[in-house]
Amino acid sequence: MKVRPLGDKILVKRAEPESKTDAGIFLPESAKDKPKEGKIVALGSGRLNKDTGEYIPFTVKKGDRVIFTSYAGTEIKLGDDDVLILTEDDILGIIT
Repeated sequence: MKVRPLGDKILVKRAEPESKTDAGIFLPESAKDKPKEGKIVALGSGRLNKDTGEYIPFTVKKGDRVIFTSYAGTEIKLGDDDVLILTEDDILGIIT
């Protein structure tokens, strides 16, 4: 199954949760936090400028690693992958 985001929506694949701490302690599944970063998989056409009727391009691009807010977007399951559909406003920054 494929999903193509519409309008100002962005499809992001969430990064894998850490399996152990910096000190080397392995974490059980119940203790793992959902990462607040991921990779952009697909972009919509952009935000619509109501005055001119043209689309405003995104400042992010496909393949960028981004950080997003904790409760951003809508989580969906595509095959074995969990992905998020969110807006560019939910993205806090690009990881370089």
